[in-house]
Amino acid sequence: MMPRRLPSLSALRAFEAAARHLSAKRAAQELSVTPTAISHQIRQLEESLGVALFVRRPRQLILTAQGQALLAVLSDSFDAIAETVTKLRRPPARQAVTLSTTPAVAARWLLPWVCLLRDAQPQIDLSIQVSHETVDLDGITADMAIRYGEGPWPGLVAEKLFDNVFVPACSPRLGLKEPDELVRHTLLHFSSPTPVDWAAWQRQVQVPGLDVSASMLFSDETHGIAAALDGQGVALMSRYLIEEELRQGRLVQPFGPEIQAAPFHLVYPPERLEEPAIAAVRDWIMGLLDAASRERACRSIIEGHG
Repeated sequence: MMPRRLPSLSALRAFEAAARHLSAKRAAQELSVTPTAISHQIRQLEESLGVALFVRRPRQLILTAQGQALLAVLSDSFDAIAETVTKLRRPPARQAVTLSTTPAVAARWLLPWVCLLRDAQPQIDLSIQVSHETVDLDGITADMAIRYGEGPWPGLVAEKLFDNVFVPACSPRLGLKEPDELVRHTLLHFSSPTPVDWAAWQRQVQVPGLDVSASMLFSDETHGIAAALDGQGVALMSRYLIEEELRQGRLVQPFGPEIQAAPFHLVYPPERLEEPAIAAVRDWIMGLLDAASRERACRSIIEGHG
């Protein structure tokens, strides 16, 4: 291709503004230069083209036929440039990320802190898919997951999130002090799979007369926690997922033992971390491990929106 032989872009802008306003003064105000600079640019343009673009009269500019022809082309061209630049400056398209995890991790650990991700990455649409099943991380069913256990998960990066220590927990209103007192209270069980249950706990403690089959059964841990908070019985729960209630005294751990289970991991295909949305969700999840930073971040968000 032959190189384009174009006049100075500054001269073309000066002419286009002056031609629209029919005033060097107004063109100067629009372009934040002096009227003298506008006049100088237009004269340079006329010299390079070898034609007069204006008929100059006292305090008046009149376009010549050549000036009218050039103005029409420049107006269309500058409008097209401005439209394209506006599109390029628009916020990035929304990005969807699907995260799979268990109902308890979603409700007890992730959802209270979604505000942090939404405030830092408003263009990301996070979908939290709750399931006890292991789903494919194929970018269709889900993009990443929080999974219980040690793996292995072939082809996936696995980053440890937190240890899973199970403890007995109940409302302080029950007044429990010793394991033997459990025989007078309802044990809260979950139909969803958990790594530790009351039968496993009883095998370690051997509380006389404790019937671990007698219980109140819930579909998942979140319902059991609600029942424990209401004083309806004693739950065996991952301490990490009830740390806020324990800290506030709404739940208490009246006795041990604590039972160590496998930790939770964040897993995802390694190549997906190159995608900004996946990397942002990963950083948000890893940042939740620091309770102090969570509180500071949410406090700053609340104050900023207040």
